[in-house]
Amino acid sequence: MDEVQKFSGQIADVVAGRIFKGEIYVKEGRIVDIRETAKADKHFIVPGLVDAHIHIESSMLVPSEFARLAVVHGTVATVSDPHEIANVVGVRGVDYMLDNAEKVPFYFNFGAPSCVPATSFETAGAHLGPAEIDELLSRRRIKYLSEMMNYPGVLNKDPEVMEKIQIARKFNKPVDGHAPGLRGDETKRYIEAGISTDHECFTYEEALEKIKLGMKILIREGSAAKNFNALIELLGQYPEMIMFCSDDKHPDSLVKNHIDEFVRRAVIYDFKLMDVLRAATLNPVRHYNLENGLLQRGGYADFIIVNDPEEFEIKQTWIRGQKVAENGKTLLEKTHSEIINQFSCGFVNPEDLIVNAKGSYIKVIDVIDGQLITRHGIVEASVENNEVCTDIERDILKLVVVNRYKNMAPAVAFVRKFNLKQGAIASTVSHDSHNIIAVGVDDMSIKRAIDLLVQNRGGISLVNDVEHIVLPLPVAGLMSLEDGYEIAGEYSRMDDIVKNMGCTLNSPYMSLSFLALLVIPELKLSDKGLFDGKNFRFVDLFGE
Repeated sequence: MDEVQKFSGQIADVVAGRIFKGEIYVKEGRIVDIRETAKADKHFIVPGLVDAHIHIESSMLVPSEFARLAVVHGTVATVSDPHEIANVVGVRGVDYMLDNAEKVPFYFNFGAPSCVPATSFETAGAHLGPAEIDELLSRRRIKYLSEMMNYPGVLNKDPEVMEKIQIARKFNKPVDGHAPGLRGDETKRYIEAGISTDHECFTYEEALEKIKLGMKILIREGSAAKNFNALIELLGQYPEMIMFCSDDKHPDSLVKNHIDEFVRRAVIYDFKLMDVLRAATLNPVRHYNLENGLLQRGGYADFIIVNDPEEFEIKQTWIRGQKVAENGKTLLEKTHSEIINQFSCGFVNPEDLIVNAKGSYIKVIDVIDGQLITRHGIVEASVENNEVCTDIERDILKLVVVNRYKNMAPAVAFVRKFNLKQGAIASTVSHDSHNIIAVGVDDMSIKRAIDLLVQNRGGISLVNDVEHIVLPLPVAGLMSLEDGYEIAGEYSRMDDIVKNMGCTLNSPYMSLSFLALLVIPELKLSDKGLFDGKNFRFVDLFGE
């Protein structure tokens, strides 16, 4: 029989809202007793941290490998939307994530993807209708209906959208939201439909309005979208309505920090420590009915040991009484996983990348660094031999999306703010349908970057004057099976090379991956054409 383990320290009881000197007794993975004492070790014992909304696939790692990196930062649980892999291979992808997650001690709380495909204006690899959602939500391990990105469908009471929400209600499971920039009466109607959270707010005013209408706000700080500074003031005003999430976090970022960084920054901002800790632990556990422990008698022994609340340096992470990380090192062993994928397109024909001039002015997608939203620009076209060309001097580059599920001519548009001076980059991580997306200064470089992905059936690539590099992502074109730290190192190397090619964006590949995300305004590109995300319709490349 397992021996009783004793832990002494300053115990953070987020349920009661107090910190006290005490001892915790653990047996067979559960806390059997907690005793308040006159003296205790100086370090703090805090419930394990929860990422309240993340797509594991964006780490480019399978769940078991993601966990190896995350536990180092004190994360013991995630609320994980598997909708990236579901867009590629359907329910089979959700099952893959669930099965792989079982290989490690970690709380992966997956949802039923509500929007596969995200819209009808793009080509995905699967479709999840009400029948599939019903089957998924009937499972104990599926905790919620994932982000309802089709907010126009909610507002217009689309029958299939509303049926999915009703199914979640039937199983008494929450519905995640996704409504960037939605305000006024539309916000009220969206929330009244049964949507309980939003992680897409990018202004204080928007988030405040949604909170006052009863919606919980997830403050997001990922690799591309960074909303912490804009929203963190709400933690002091409505602490019970706030959670922390990363949404999309690439491997190089995950090596550095996770939800622990939210805690450090919020404490520096001088918010109440208990409010900060609850946003990172108690609030998501209660909202999503999670099973990870909160330092209560009879609960699972899931906790972290930190030096002090301000530095919040993670000394140890424990999950169900098992030490899984210590002093910056993971103690989880690497596991073996299989490959699933769907990839059917061939190499790109150079002629398909040509844009014949049909007017003097073209629309351009203006990228905003650190945001998923884009702006809608109009510029005079650079025309040579009746072809619209890139213009490096004006930072007008060619953007291409290729349908990866069948051989089709690519969609071509133009984009600003990448500032590439040579070559091209490409990726099969391309939200939400995960077709191939590429940006570059000339057609040949773009073709080569895309062809590298076709050869490897998924990944990220770069082509410049001296190098052709690809990081393969064989699992659905989204994830690697290799060691997470090695993937993070290779990703960082490629990121540095792209920036040396002139790119001024903080996270070039992450920013690129969202330029096909039609449900985020204003202007995006799908495999079917240029799309106006504000008015939800295709638009012509040419014209003012």
